[in-house]
Amino acid sequence: MNTLEELQSVIDRSRKIVFFGGAGVSTESGIPDFRSVDGLYNQKYDYPPEQILSHTFFERNTAEFYRFYRDKMLCLDKKPNAAHLKLAELERAGKLSAVVTQNIDGLHQAAGSKRVYELHGSVLRNHCRKCRKFFSAEFIKNSKGVPTCDCGGVIKPDVVLYEEGLDDSTVNGALNAIMQADALIIAGTSLTVYPAAGFIRYFRGDTVVLINRDKTPFDRQADLVYHDKVGELLSQIRVAN
Repeated sequence: MNTLEELQSVIDRSRKIVFFGGAGVSTESGIPDFRSVDGLYNQKYDYPPEQILSHTFFERNTAEFYRFYRDKMLCLDKKPNAAHLKLAELERAGKLSAVVTQNIDGLHQAAGSKRVYELHGSVLRNHCRKCRKFFSAEFIKNSKGVPTCDCGGVIKPDVVLYEEGLDDSTVNGALNAIMQADALIIAGTSLTVYPAAGFIRYFRGDTVVLINRDKTPFDRQADLVYHDKVGELLSQIRVAN
């Protein structure tokens, strides 16, 4: 296992760090991940979460989709944790050039991060499928059944469901940031969800740091590996003024 001092050294000498994060970044805020022992995929519902969160299911069982979505995906009372706050601090210090996240909770922006590429969208944005009017996450949370617009259109969260493609501009921005980075910190992800997991192949910089509670298929390829909670580790990093 690598030391905190080694991670601090990478932070100190880097000028274009990109942070690539998954569900494990937000678990310390109380948001459940998907694939761990106590994650959503190991809880019991009438349908598997992966099926509920698919485009086909949304089209065919919209009311059932929203019943699950309101209960498990809209964690609007959760706050940024130490990882989110440290990343925002690194960005303000000119160390971190971008956050690329698979999460949809908006906690990076809530912590103060400005350049965030949300690969899978955000629960904070919702639009009418008919007229494109914007609706807040609070509106969705407080609605009943299938939320609809004044024009009669069904409202859909701006999250990427299974069977849907990623947003091209978000993908291009994320890939450009990763290709220009001198250090890549991968954290809180099992690196099993594609195409997002394939993004790290575009890194051309000096150092890859991997922080994840469990082992991943990428452990042997990373320069530094930490099997820790992301926030607990990053909170110990010093950021020079």
